[in-house]
Amino acid sequence: MGSFHQTRLSFMRALLRSLKRERWRFERLRWRVDARGTGLALYCAHGPRHRYTLVCFAHDLPAGQRSDRVIAEAWDATFVLYDGIPDEREIARLAHNVPKQEAGSYRQSEVVLSRANRSVRVFSQLVRCLAGGVQPDLELIERSGYLMRTTAVYGNGKFGLSDRERIAGRPEFGAPFRAELLSVYLIRWFTVDLAEHLAHAANPDRAVKLDRGLARRLGVGNATGLGMAPFLVLHPALIHRWIHARETALARVRALTAARPAARVQFGQLLERMRAGLAHWHTGDRRQQRRIETLKADLGKIAERIGNRNGRRALEQTAPWEQLITWSQRALSMEGQELLVTLVLEPHGELIDDLAEQMAIDESRHDGIHGDQTAAELIDAVETNYRWALSTDYADPAQCARFWYVSEEKLEPRLGERFEEDGADLELPLSIGRDIAALHADLGAADPAQPVAEFLLTHPQHRHAVRRIQLTARFPYAEIRDNLISARLRPIDLLRCKLSFFGANQFDPKSDRWVRITMYQHAPFPDELAGMDADDWVYPPPPLPKNAR
Repeated sequence: MGSFHQTRLSFMRALLRSLKRERWRFERLRWRVDARGTGLALYCAHGPRHRYTLVCFAHDLPAGQRSDRVIAEAWDATFVLYDGIPDEREIARLAHNVPKQEAGSYRQSEVVLSRANRSVRVFSQLVRCLAGGVQPDLELIERSGYLMRTTAVYGNGKFGLSDRERIAGRPEFGAPFRAELLSVYLIRWFTVDLAEHLAHAANPDRAVKLDRGLARRLGVGNATGLGMAPFLVLHPALIHRWIHARETALARVRALTAARPAARVQFGQLLERMRAGLAHWHTGDRRQQRRIETLKADLGKIAERIGNRNGRRALEQTAPWEQLITWSQRALSMEGQELLVTLVLEPHGELIDDLAEQMAIDESRHDGIHGDQTAAELIDAVETNYRWALSTDYADPAQCARFWYVSEEKLEPRLGERFEEDGADLELPLSIGRDIAALHADLGAADPAQPVAEFLLTHPQHRHAVRRIQLTARFPYAEIRDNLISARLRPIDLLRCKLSFFGANQFDPKSDRWVRITMYQHAPFPDELAGMDADDWVYPPPPLPKNAR
């Protein structure tokens, strides 16, 4: 999970394919930003059935108040995705609430709430270059990859925003996180507009706009921490859908008896682009940097394996993709194996892209407990699907060293040290392995023929464990098969898994509990989407000419 990369099924990519296919139209409706970078901007996305407006509030934030932490109370910019086009009265209401973020008041017309801070050095230097009439150095842009980074993107009814059920039936938002990622896509547009505006305000006579080839190399940064990690545990049926779609896509490709010539060529080209692009994956994390270096060697092994730059020899064999994946399992690191999965899936859009529209699920339909199951049948399910949980000694302090809880201040999940900090009495039910083991022990003392409903009358503390066991029997990818309260837990692996499904890249861990990423880097801007490839952007583009600045 901690080695996953984006694929064709990732949500950002599926969203852009959908926007292009349905011929969405985008426009900047309003720009009221002053020379200090303070004011209002409106960006509208017009779809076949609905319109959505990103309402942007730009702020003049003192450097001392800039923080990526979720407990921050001020930001360089705040945003809300509005259902429709707001009138002046609505804009005034939003202006009073959106800059407050969690402390504001929201209605069902507000779909997504977000905020962002500038990447100060890159943003300021880029503005100075444009104000002086020159383009910024390519190295400056590629070192960061973004002008601003979001520190939270909230949706799904949080803080009074629109409930997921209200918009889930709309085709554009039926798949996971489409509304949130539409917001980020429009935020990227705003960040470039803001930089160009400040450059013009600083020097109206000489300022130039950012070259589009350079602009596309800028995405939106994101700082993601522990708040995202429990999602994978709390939504088991949904996570099954995500992993099942990915595994189904890989199975379809591995089953091909031959590789089309175009697929062979595309695979070889993308492999070379990835090899070149690794030079721009920057991180200060030693562990991740070692993995990047290993990944470079892995890609070299793949290039050698396929025989030449276009892969015409090895990939002309029978069942070439199956052979390549099987070989990787013994020859490559985990990071290399997972990147190979991404590359193998890439040339097969016509075979697998339909799966991107099947990754949502109505979880309420699968949330019940089957009370007529017997204790013996439940024991059998535990011993079949949760053997990993039963093999752990939870009396060992190292196996229960941590506990999950919700921060009272920000209502965000946090991770505590059980034997060093207070708060374990407020522990969230995320210790799945330990809870399953406790259930198994109590079931052993029950009458094997006793119905689960009767068992739970005297053991109600096991309801959530029973629910998970019964669900996992139907959804085999629903469970993270690891001890989530162990001293060895690395929450960042959970974060990376989820972010890879979003379509993130350039993972830059800042600790084992939070990571910076880049979204939409190299993607076409909204006004370019109709005339550009909606998929090819995720791979590093060929180098710009040497004279490009």
